[in-house]
Amino acid sequence: MFYDKEFIFENNKYFASCHASTVLPLSEDTVISAWFGGSAEGKDDVRIYTSLRQNGCWQPPIAIVSDENLPHWNPVLLHRLDGSVRLFYKRGKPIASWVTMYSDSLDGGLTWSEGKILVPDDTRGGRGPVKNKCIRTREGLLLAPASTEQHRQWRCFIDRSEDDGDTWTAAPYIVRPKNRILGLAQMIQPTLWQDDDGIIHALMRSNQGVVYQSRSGDGGRTWEKAERTSLPNNNSGLDCVKSEDGRIWLAYNPVGKNWGERTPLHLAVSEDNGKSFRTAAVLEEKTKDGEEFSYPAITCLNHTLHITYTYNRKQIVYRKIPID
Repeated sequence: MFYDKEFIFENNKYFASCHASTVLPLSEDTVISAWFGGSAEGKDDVRIYTSLRQNGCWQPPIAIVSDENLPHWNPVLLHRLDGSVRLFYKRGKPIASWVTMYSDSLDGGLTWSEGKILVPDDTRGGRGPVKNKCIRTREGLLLAPASTEQHRQWRCFIDRSEDDGDTWTAAPYIVRPKNRILGLAQMIQPTLWQDDDGIIHALMRSNQGVVYQSRSGDGGRTWEKAERTSLPNNNSGLDCVKSEDGRIWLAYNPVGKNWGERTPLHLAVSEDNGKSFRTAAVLEEKTKDGEEFSYPAITCLNHTLHITYTYNRKQIVYRKIPID
């Protein structure tokens, strides 16, 4: 499989550390990415940065400025039905006290509005997407894969919007199974797709060495009890997308150890609606100890995959992969 590799910005030019990217292609020639950057994850100087790719070149990063001396986290981009772009992100410390913010761009990512709280007075610990992109169902709903980390409990839920992201209704938490040896499964950061029968599928990061899954048959209102898959997971982020031909593409670290190494990074594909996956490409391989290739974001436009991920916490990589 052919693919290009680009670094969105020069190493260490803008900040010492960066992580948790998101990617949004607006057309064949225009792509937006965002991530958080600062002295180190969780520090008060960490801000959200965006960059625009046009005519094959990435523009210098733009900081989404906040007046508060608080860390920022996990941006997620959304192309709204009116043509604007919405950027969701988390703000706050500790993670259990996250507030979800959003900023809008009316000019394709060139400029951004002042940040606003997504769901005022919410106490759930963060609404809307927590790491991975929203999906639109064929019924017209916008579903945001969400999770919370309160009281040392990791729990996933799906936030639903009927007005393209202006107001949200949280579904109940997905029920977690309990393993006889490993205990109650801790799960965060879902990623979603809808199959041809209308079923919504969620894959979730866990602390038990494997990816967990759940399904909803009523548009994300209720969810089955989570169950284990055969996919390894190192308690690090993953993301998937359904391409126009019905295949499911998954970017992840195929490491089956809780808090295991965040390398290598693979692109896998399923041709049976997520029942099984095979490796389609190796995005990054380990070459020395201490490397990290992690937290991928993946989406698809016109039979082309667009992927970003963390490169050693120093840079963000972008890949564009035709899949015809």
